[in-house]
Amino acid sequence: MNTANKLTILRVFLIPVFLLVLYLQVPGANYWALAIFIAASLTDTLDGYIARHYNQVTDFGKFMDPLADKCLVVAAMLWFVEIGQMPGWALLVVIIREFSVSGLRMVAADKGRVIAAGWSGKVKTASTMVCIVLMFLPIAVWINHICVAVIVLTTIYSGVEYFMKNLDILAEVK
Repeated sequence: MNTANKLTILRVFLIPVFLLVLYLQVPGANYWALAIFIAASLTDTLDGYIARHYNQVTDFGKFMDPLADKCLVVAAMLWFVEIGQMPGWALLVVIIREFSVSGLRMVAADKGRVIAAGWSGKVKTASTMVCIVLMFLPIAVWINHICVAVIVLTTIYSGVEYFMKNLDILAEVK
């Protein structure tokens, strides 16, 4: 197994550790969870770099890397919903966007097309990660509300953009 895939597996392993730290309320749980979240997020950046730079792109990585990312982000957001720091509908917007874009990509792949990550999707991912990090810190309520708004708005924008740029794929669906 190559290095990039090992980093993806590490990220998957860190997700339940992240949640255990939060649910068991170990001393300094938020800070430990934040450190685990940051470490897991950095493995995403690192495994992507390694896979491309050292030609270690695999089918396993293509499948597991985005799945691990989504699971990590959803795990953090589920925690925020549970503690009342994020409304459930905001998480639902994120989940619907992820399923919709993944579905669109599957339909495109079936037609021999690959839909690469667009700029707005990258902005959505980066801003979501920054907002999640901020939300683990002792921030003012209004900053938390701004973070939730940024997550929701960038999620909606990037989802709409993916579909608008690929309407022709949907037009071919019978």
